[in-house]
Amino acid sequence: MDSENNTSTIALTITFIDPDLKSEERDDEVVRLLEELSDRSDIDAVDRVRDPNPPDGNKSGGAFLVGVLMAEVSVANAKKVLGFLGDRLGNKPISFEVEGNGKKLKVSASSREELEFAMQKAKEFIEAA
Repeated sequence: MDSENNTSTIALTITFIDPDLKSEERDDEVVRLLEELSDRSDIDAVDRVRDPNPPDGNKSGGAFLVGVLMAEVSVANAKKVLGFLGDRLGNKPISFEVEGNGKKLKVSASSREELEFAMQKAKEFIEAA
């Protein structure tokens, strides 16, 4: 159980990119997805992504990037989580990045078909990680 492979994680960064949505609406999407992912036992960690360069005068202790969240999952649970995300986000324009084992895969999807293709590529990427 202590082996490196059993404890390695995959980072999934999901960005809502729908140009028809205002910033607040993209953030609403993030909040909804964050709540859903927070309730899942197969997610190690999930949170919004802090802006590394917050606007001048920001006193909130750091702003978040608009429409972006990151989840960490074990390699063992990654395919199950990708399946959930595919079902949940199938009709939303998103981009997502899968990072594991020092490698990254970034894909975008604007339709159910594109997302299914992107999720398949992500699953293949995880198997190779």
